[in-house]
Amino acid sequence: MTFAHGTTALLIIDMQRDFLDPEGYIARTGVDVRGLRAIIPNVRRLLDAARAKDIRVIHTREGHRPDLSDLSSVKARRAAGAGAAIGSMGPLGRLLVRGEPGHAIIAELEPLSHEPVIDKPGFGAFYATDLEQLLRVSGIRTLIISGVTTDICVHSTLREAVDRGFECFAVGDACAAGDTGIHEAMLACIDGEGGILGRVVSTDAVVTAWAAGG
Repeated sequence: MTFAHGTTALLIIDMQRDFLDPEGYIARTGVDVRGLRAIIPNVRRLLDAARAKDIRVIHTREGHRPDLSDLSSVKARRAAGAGAAIGSMGPLGRLLVRGEPGHAIIAELEPLSHEPVIDKPGFGAFYATDLEQLLRVSGIRTLIISGVTTDICVHSTLREAVDRGFECFAVGDACAAGDTGIHEAMLACIDGEGGILGRVVSTDAVVTAWAAGG
């Protein structure tokens, strides 16, 4: 397996405190975040390998404006129904609000100053953001996708990317969902029908390919 150096990017989805910290947004919905946190070492391996080979790295964060003017009533209602109203106060500040401690990417994966961070109000990273423009200008055609959660933000982003003509690789052991069964089902969906939505690969395979120069 090889990846064209100048046209490949590593996309790290929503590795934020609100999703990974035991006091963050997703934990307040009743999800055990230990399964989500388990992928941190593999995402770190991907990040280190990409940086070592000067592969483009892009991070995303889900969150809303402090006045919640970009929060739809539907999303607000569903989050509140799950026990974690967006904008309400928690131990890490207001839940899923930009600029709050919980909105930050975890320290283990902190972006470097030159690595773009895409702030998104929805699940998919292309919706209401300039991600596509950034990728087109950079000549990116292939995305290596990791992060959380496999069934929601990762899958939404991957589907958006596929419809825009990008080649997608989901790093199965560097993605996670709150439910491992759902995680596996989402990976099977990607790989199904001969890879209709892309390919599922491992952290080892990606790191090895980059180390070999491709």
